[in-house]
Amino acid sequence: MKRRILLAVLIAVVALGSAFASGGKEAVDGPQELTLLTWNLPHYEEQIRGWIADFEDAHPNATIDWVDVKGGEWSTYFQTQLAAGDPPDIIDVQGALWYQYASDGVLLDLTDRFASEPAIKDRFYPDLFEAAANFDGKYYMLPLYTPSTVLFYNKTMFEEAGLPGPPQTLDQLVEYSRKLTDRERGGFITLNFDWLYWPLFASNGVEILNADKSAAAFNTPAAVEVLETLAALTDEGAIPAVTWTGRWAEPNGAFGAGQSAMLNAHVTAFNAFSSNSDWANKDTIGVASFPGNYAVPNYHSLGITSTTKYADLAWDFVKIVTSDKWAQEIVSSLGTLSGNKAADDIALNDAGFRADNPVKVRMFEVERSNMANLTGMTGLAADARIKDAVYTNLTRAIFGEVSARQALNDAEKAVNAILAE
Repeated sequence: MKRRILLAVLIAVVALGSAFASGGKEAVDGPQELTLLTWNLPHYEEQIRGWIADFEDAHPNATIDWVDVKGGEWSTYFQTQLAAGDPPDIIDVQGALWYQYASDGVLLDLTDRFASEPAIKDRFYPDLFEAAANFDGKYYMLPLYTPSTVLFYNKTMFEEAGLPGPPQTLDQLVEYSRKLTDRERGGFITLNFDWLYWPLFASNGVEILNADKSAAAFNTPAAVEVLETLAALTDEGAIPAVTWTGRWAEPNGAFGAGQSAMLNAHVTAFNAFSSNSDWANKDTIGVASFPGNYAVPNYHSLGITSTTKYADLAWDFVKIVTSDKWAQEIVSSLGTLSGNKAADDIALNDAGFRADNPVKVRMFEVERSNMANLTGMTGLAADARIKDAVYTNLTRAIFGEVSARQALNDAEKAVNAILAE
């Protein structure tokens, strides 16, 4: 089914690409309507309407039609629009999904635009910008908001267990997970999607792919050791099963309900678990780097589709959205860094913001300290398929269906087959 959808998308892109290969012939007469597609941002409507108002004030003949789609439905919606030959002009994409679109020619190459306006690229942290915008040496995206992973921990549980603070090594994380476990709670939970669990392997020196990305690199004795440990901790209840069977609501809900003492998640999880918790506050929530200071980005970025009729207008719009003015709103309203250095600095240096949001300030400080140590990224169009091949096999071992060695052998074989296509 996915291959049929992809084929339809490619046919649509080729058909339209002959007309708009360079990003569209700019229309200058009459009304110009662009469509913006966002990823599950209905709660951000006031600010998005502000983006649109600023853009339309600057371009009286242009309008923005805003469409928002839930995360689980976003890809199907976008692929349907592509296949119909009527894709939105500007898209907000989560994580590495856009790699495939860049590879397929669906996204406008913005490399020359960044070169012509270096101040736009310079808005962003260099390591973050490379992670959020670079595919195969070219730039396609602008960072919109940039959550990456941190380690949340329940200070009260740590104090009750006599632990001095968050774990500094993977061995300590394992030790603490067991000490913090009893019949009613586990010690550690991680979000699992989009490689968010990978710090468990990276902190033990395990890479996803080799240096030239031609083969799997994760089938090592160190990976066997990590996987066997995760299986044992899950069997003991030190890692609740929801870690591997849930996605977003379930692991965050378990941590918020006090069913685990540690949570590896990106920073936007804070709003999710704290809003439904009767214990999480500035005095009880700790925030630290994962052992080894590894973090996995789960960035949202803005791209322009290659078939747009209004490439210059779309470029102006994404520049407005990522400007200092609106990037500051991202920090204060969404509870995540924007990726715009100056805007993030303004928010984090504001005395009122720091006083009102001590946990968020700590999250952002940890995030910024780990930007040069990001993991869980393949940089390949097949990223989602590689992730699925790895994760499916890892969970077979975690739940005792096969040995860790067998799971890694099977995952390696599957990944190498994908890379050989």
